[in-house]
Amino acid sequence: QVQLVESGGGLVQPGGSLRLSCAASGSIFSIYAMGWYRQAPGKQRELVAHITSAGSTNYADSVKGRFTISKGNAKNTVYLQMNSLIPADTAVYYCNANLATGTWSRNDYWGQGTQVTVSS
Repeated sequence: QVQLVESGGGLVQPGGSLRLSCAASGSIFSIYAMGWYRQAPGKQRELVAHITSAGSTNYADSVKGRFTISKGNAKNTVYLQMNSLIPADTAVYYCNANLATGTWSRNDYWGQGTQVTVSS
């Protein structure tokens, strides 16, 4: 019964900014990490950024220096601040959570996706 809901996608011009948000809810025992993936037309889904429960972050080389992942003030929330957007960033962005619903249950859960389009 874990649910991840994303928001904040839309159309933006090159060089612009967007902030994506994700909220996880349900029978969550503990969260190990949350992150963002994206899938462009004709391409495989790829990792964009993720953050662990301890606050450690990792980014894809293509977004380093432009994107920032952070935890939200609300419980089980994560944000992706996207600056200096380029057309190659156009994709459906998916929120991911690596979490446990029980002591020995650890799995990945996914949101429904939010469209980001960067175009002039």
